[in-house]
Amino acid sequence: MRKPVQLLAIAVSIAGSLRAHAQDARQFVEKAVQAELDADDADHSHWLYFEVDRKPGDSLKQWVAQTADGNVIRVVERNGQPVAEQEQRSRMDSFAGSTSEQDKQRRGERHDGEQAEEMVRTLPKAFIWTKISDENGNTTLHFRPDPEFHPPNYEERVFAAMEGDMTVNDEQHRIVSLKGTMIHDVKFAGGLLGYLQAGGTFDVERRETAKGLWQIVESHIHIQGRALFFKNIGEQEDDVKTKLKQLPDNINFAQAEKDLLAQR
Repeated sequence: MRKPVQLLAIAVSIAGSLRAHAQDARQFVEKAVQAELDADDADHSHWLYFEVDRKPGDSLKQWVAQTADGNVIRVVERNGQPVAEQEQRSRMDSFAGSTSEQDKQRRGERHDGEQAEEMVRTLPKAFIWTKISDENGNTTLHFRPDPEFHPPNYEERVFAAMEGDMTVNDEQHRIVSLKGTMIHDVKFAGGLLGYLQAGGTFDVERRETAKGLWQIVESHIHIQGRALFFKNIGEQEDDVKTKLKQLPDNINFAQAEKDLLAQR
């Protein structure tokens, strides 16, 4: 008669241990999220980089220089065809002289930044986390949807349908990579407002580009479906940034254009 009691005691012990490990993993993620939010608030650096951005029917190779007033972009190739230098200069000059274009770009970046921050804040509560490895100064955790989490908006419904892995740098608690797969279809208003298909993937890679400063260097998004309220979801996109170089904090448009034209 004692054997069932012993088995029950073992089961309870194991369940308690699993809950403790899950709580430790979630606290680890919370620490990484807070480190990211704090670093983002403190980071006012500007960068020059070469970017290859591929979407169906729209492939670009371009140099980008960030300034406090906006990003100056020198497109050198569009859909496999080189862009004449005169056109490159004309487009950069047009942006520098257009406050409406600058305002539009800043609004878009502010919106994207707010969405990204909201998603980062969601990480600890939207998923069940499990540590799966510690190596080379990094910790990798697996995440899967937490059935107790109820997404408050459409964007988080998509995010919370993902399962995957996140790698965190142990010393700085910064996110190195985030990879996920959509594990079930997501329908909005029963499909009337759109749907996204299971099997879609995303992969974001980051690296430290200067002491304590981390940048996204690769993002690969392959999600199938359509949603009326998402401007970009449903487009396949691969974006890679290389040759990153930090620019002066006070760089202006003229200096940025000069730096861009010097790149080969």
